Amino acid sequence: MWERSRLTGRWPAGRVNAGGSGRLLRAADGWVAVNLPRPDDLELLPAWLGLAPCAGPAGVPWSAIASAVRRGGRDELAASGQELGLAVAVVADAGRLVEGDEQLRARGVGPGRWGPPTTPSGDRSSGRRLADLVVVDLSSLWAGPTCARLLTAEGARVVKVESSERPDGARRGHAGFYDALHAGQEERAVAFTTPQGVAELRGLLAGADVVIEGSRPRALERLGIEPAEVVAARPGAVWLSITAYGRTGPWRDRVGFGDDTAAAGGLVTWTAGGEPHLVGDAVADPLTGMVGAALVAGAVRDGGGVLLDVALREVARAAALGLRPVWGGSERAA
Repeated sequence: MWERSRLTGRWPAGRVNAGGSGRLLRAADGWVAVNLPRPDDLELLPAWLGLAPCAGPAGVPWSAIASAVRRGGRDELAASGQELGLAVAVVADAGRLVEGDEQLRARGVGPGRWGPPTTPSGDRSSGRRLADLVVVDLSSLWAGPTCARLLTAEGARVVKVESSERPDGARRGHAGFYDALHAGQEERAVAFTTPQGVAELRGLLAGADVVIEGSRPRALERLGIEPAEVVAARPGAVWLSITAYGRTGPWRDRVGFGDDTAAAGGLVTWTAGGEPHLVGDAVADPLTGMVGAALVAGAVRDGGGVLLDVALREVARAAALGLRPVWGGSERAA
């Protein structure tokens, strides 16, 4: 976080995120995190809150958004925003942080557990080194690339794969930070929307010891790619899936970024007046990237053959609660 803020000169300020695209806003019965980092997000404001269309990022009507949000209930605002594909989340207060919600309960995450129930580990004597691995990184922005960066530092051969139609959104940010995050990696652009591109992607996945991916499950389903099948087809392979709220449960296709998922996990500070403030710049992203790298290293040590299901919100919640990060969110390939 320090590295990015040093390069960009941007820091979070209270209820406004470092990039200026997000806010923590008061609803009628609590607080919600609203993050609008993509140009298309602004086109959805009329459908979500009934606001007039706005021209561009410079014209985000935060005052009007705040007024509209204040009239609504936090759960309803989050649900209706998510139905449109907006990164809207309820800020977890002390009660919700411990008690959880329908998504956490569906994933078996209780007050003292930070991930889904444990799957027994495999052979702990695989003997493989991280430096021997071929890693295909399909992720974008910050969480997955942080994991890939740490694996690169350990000597792994990392191939960053982007859609030729929709490159990594981090390229729109600070070039120096992007370059530092991906230094020493190979880059491939693939047309995911063509049969030839999908075939090329399948070829890359078939040769990967580790796959890092940050798409909502339905995105892979559209391509006809099933992570468990990819893992089963290559002995010892590991698939790390990083999503906002997890691959399973009723919120499996909800969207989220580092700031709003951190707030959803309760990783915020509270003022004496009961106002939440952001902790760090998109803090769920680097935390999840570090956790992901540790999980991959452990899975490789244990013989692989697993799909690791890591949620940004759950990592942030674990940090907020001070839970010991003993991971169990994995599925062993048949």
